Amino acid sequence: MSPHVWTGRDDGPGPEHRRWHQQVEVLDAVSTPTEETAEAAALVGFCCDAGVARNKGRIGAAQAPAALRTALGPLAVHQPLPLHDLGDVTVTGDELETGQEQMGELITRALDSHGLVVVLGGGHETAWASYLGRTASSRLDGLRVGVLNLDAHFDLREADRPSSGTPFRQMAMADQAAGRDFRYMVAGISRASNTKVLFDTAEELGVEVVLDVDCQPRHLDRLLEAVDAFRVQVDVLHLSIDLDLLPAAVAPGVSAPAGHGVPMEVVDAVVAHVAASGQLVMVDVVELCPPLDVDDRTARAAARLVHTAVEHWHPLAAISDTAN
Repeated sequence: MSPHVWTGRDDGPGPEHRRWHQQVEVLDAVSTPTEETAEAAALVGFCCDAGVARNKGRIGAAQAPAALRTALGPLAVHQPLPLHDLGDVTVTGDELETGQEQMGELITRALDSHGLVVVLGGGHETAWASYLGRTASSRLDGLRVGVLNLDAHFDLREADRPSSGTPFRQMAMADQAAGRDFRYMVAGISRASNTKVLFDTAEELGVEVVLDVDCQPRHLDRLLEAVDAFRVQVDVLHLSIDLDLLPAAVAPGVSAPAGHGVPMEVVDAVVAHVAASGQLVMVDVVELCPPLDVDDRTARAAARLVHTAVEHWHPLAAISDTAN
């Protein structure tokens, strides 16, 4: 796929006018790592409809990486963090597993050469590609990784073949096979959108769960306390943001819009909190469906969350301490 052309408003020379489209540098994904990129953020895209299609959802997520970059382009830059666009992996037809393996390889290279990796999905099958990438990363070898999923759904479904509804069950089974602990917290779960078998599966796997009704502004302090209680059990964090967590009025452009949802202000606060923790290594933003979006609302909300993650992020203390 041709590199994305980053565009946006130009207010003049100097860092005080800088926007994402001026800050992002398009690089070859196999470029030799440098000391500079260790404190840089990498963006990678997963153009995929296969996972959502297998999950019997409304397709269109393959167009999301381009839409997210377009929404990010005009946003202001307030810190000098280098931003590198390493391109996309595109899934052809139903070749999901092949695409996930290729995406995992790209993510591994990005993680081994950058401090933060931002993965632009794709449906939530993107998270399995992220898992493949991080478990193969030499930089994360030996570290305890916790997955914090901001989502209305568990995505723990047992199925004959992988889809956007199976990634976290796949992670649980793979961790078990590898002798690793499965550390998974999900905040924003809708009781109306998840069957009893999914709640039972979550309990069996030791998943830490916060319901959407407990992710409202009045509960923010308790939610952040729960996030902190989870993150102190791990060295680094893999944050996964499913945009169908947001209320349908804010995020209409998803496969399964939320009838209740978690307010944007709460999701943004959690993202900022996690990014500032010194533990964040990667973030997925998934389930944007541009053909279903209204006035680019969902893309703009997603871009704001990516912006928040990057603006609040700093080099990971856990990795620095391990290296020393």
